[in-house]
Amino acid sequence: MRAPEVGAVVAERTVPLDRGSLVRYAGASGDFNPIHYRDDVAAGVGLPGVLAHGMLTMGVAVQPVVDWLESIAEPGQAPGWVTDYQVRFTRPVVVHPEDGAELTIVATLAQVDEDGLAGRVDLTVSSEGRTVLGKAQVRVAFA
Repeated sequence: MRAPEVGAVVAERTVPLDRGSLVRYAGASGDFNPIHYRDDVAAGVGLPGVLAHGMLTMGVAVQPVVDWLESIAEPGQAPGWVTDYQVRFTRPVVVHPEDGAELTIVATLAQVDEDGLAGRVDLTVSSEGRTVLGKAQVRVAFA
């Protein structure tokens, strides 16, 4: 496997979220905080609406990188993997009751180590044209 050039966009994706996505994530994670499913509770604590779980947003955002690592693996070889992933939550993702929300993810190869075995992918993650994850960086190991 040969990593693309630094600066290359390695993955782009837009992912729809709806209230059903929040319910499924709550069941999987055990996070049943009502700000993730009740408009009245979200409004009562001053939020602009029901919010997607932060960890759901993180998970959705990193998936295109995982898929990219699988796609560049040589036939018969194991794919690369994520070794570290960190973000700052900059804005909440508001999930409208009818329209839902969309996360737009752009993954750019920001660094490849000298030995070519590892690197860093920077994520730009936005919803409604506004960045929702800041300093989103994924350290990867290439197979």
